[in-house]
Amino acid sequence: MKIYEKAPAKINLLLDVIRKRDDGYHEVEMIMTMVDLADRLEMEELPRDQIVLTSQAGFIPLDEKNLAFQAARLIKERYSVSRGVYFHLDKRIPVAAGLAGGSSDAAAALRGLNRLWQLGLTLEELEALGAELGSDVPFCIRGGTAIARGRGEVLESIAPPPQCWVVLAKPPINVSTADVYGKFKAHEGQSHPSIPGMLDAIRRQSFQAMCDALGNVLETVTLHSYPEVRQIKECMVKLGADGVLMSGSGPTVFGLVAKETKLARIYNGLRGFCKEVYVVRMLT
Repeated sequence: MKIYEKAPAKINLLLDVIRKRDDGYHEVEMIMTMVDLADRLEMEELPRDQIVLTSQAGFIPLDEKNLAFQAARLIKERYSVSRGVYFHLDKRIPVAAGLAGGSSDAAAALRGLNRLWQLGLTLEELEALGAELGSDVPFCIRGGTAIARGRGEVLESIAPPPQCWVVLAKPPINVSTADVYGKFKAHEGQSHPSIPGMLDAIRRQSFQAMCDALGNVLETVTLHSYPEVRQIKECMVKLGADGVLMSGSGPTVFGLVAKETKLARIYNGLRGFCKEVYVVRMLT
């Protein structure tokens, strides 16, 4: 039996850093939603007790450095599963892009193995496993739209945002999340985005209010350290995107667009700066 799982990318409509915690992590408040740019994970049981991972992408690790591989190892160890699994990962989400591609792959692996091996794990149990792998994995297991607190693992599902087009642009650079958080200092002259403002916009299904409420405190670090990201954001604004923000710690910048007639101009303009440009919809 083969199991297929979709692993969608996420964007941060809002990201705020509250403080640095005693355990070294940062306390955050985020509003995240998923977009229709996705990896696809195919899996089937192996007759031998082994984890095998393949992919058409030549630039990702296929061993224990891969989060989907780690997810399989974790679930095997935790529930004493002596069977093996073969994964094939059809990779579409850019790597190290601030779109939670690796986390979504891990979430897809956990969901799929729960079905493949008929473990009967609840959503809450899967999310708890995911939290051991990474801060974004619980959200990627749950999907939809949610407020994320703690280090990202404490979730509260909310209504989906108003539907729109999303243009994603990733410059040809990688950004270290640890470095960005390391350079960020909470509360030092930093204005904070409004969670209530974004929630109100979503409740009213107001596209313009949602665009006005976008905010990511990590932009101050990434845009300063990586001028390519700043250039893409400024370009997207000039080309007419209605709301523009960096996702996560970057380097991907997304633009929210209400009118389909704007998309070709924005897409073609951005392709002058970077090859990885995608036009997708929100998964509402």
